[in-house]
Amino acid sequence: MTRLFLLLISALITVAGALFLAFVLWPLQPPTSTIPPSGDVARGAYLARMAGCIACHTNASAGGAPLAGGLALKTDFGTFYSANLTTDEEFGIGNWTVEQFAAAVRAGISPGGRPYYPAFPYPFYAKFSEQDIADLWAAFRTVRPVSLPSRQPDLSFPYNFRPGLKLWRGLFLDSKPFEINAEKSAGWNRGKFIVTGPGHCGACHTPRNFAGARQVAQRFRGADGLPGGGRSPSITAAGLQEARWTMESLKYALKTGILPDGDIFGGSMGEVVRDGTSFMSDEDLTAIATYLLDKEQ
Repeated sequence: MTRLFLLLISALITVAGALFLAFVLWPLQPPTSTIPPSGDVARGAYLARMAGCIACHTNASAGGAPLAGGLALKTDFGTFYSANLTTDEEFGIGNWTVEQFAAAVRAGISPGGRPYYPAFPYPFYAKFSEQDIADLWAAFRTVRPVSLPSRQPDLSFPYNFRPGLKLWRGLFLDSKPFEINAEKSAGWNRGKFIVTGPGHCGACHTPRNFAGARQVAQRFRGADGLPGGGRSPSITAAGLQEARWTMESLKYALKTGILPDGDIFGGSMGEVVRDGTSFMSDEDLTAIATYLLDKEQ
């Protein structure tokens, strides 16, 4: 009886080990796409601002070089550090191909086939078109190289087990491309693209579950536990109207950081304005406000 029991335990351990190894070695296949051979540097730089690349990948408070990474992002799961996105061939993205860049930005898959943590908001960047990626790539290729290694995240088990992200992706990842609503205006659709795509407003303004995934049913309703503490307000149409936001006051705040009562945005939203929305065109700010203030968003 004892021998049979030991054989059974041994078999279970062997099967569990085989399944674990298969899970670890299970490859991630980025979606195939054809990126245009040329891009618009100026448009790519604008999209990079819109997407928060400058704000998140520049450690400005420490005097860091643009896009050289190193900015700390403290979360409930540990601390992440933004990566070096300069053209340095050893520590940056200087030896990447545009296809690898596309897979990283839109699918969260590294050139080595490893999944990126969703602290990098690639689920939102899945809304970028092939031309958007070409333009971004053209802009990033102009960045001065900085020989600075990216710092690895400081996470405890099980969050430091990166293959486990494959399970997270299977359960929670939404990587649908952007879809135009033909019943809405061009401005409304542009606002939807910015808010739900590169602007990744839902990353901070939507509550998350135990695994750090956004609770889609509560989209834009505000959230606790922002990096560095605090709570984001609701940016649903009802929430904005209750707080007495108007088209003009919302546009002005996104451009200047100044609230209707004369106060200013603080914390991470202040950085969003400083490094992102303050650079946006009046047309795009109007589009954002149009979308957010529409009850049918």
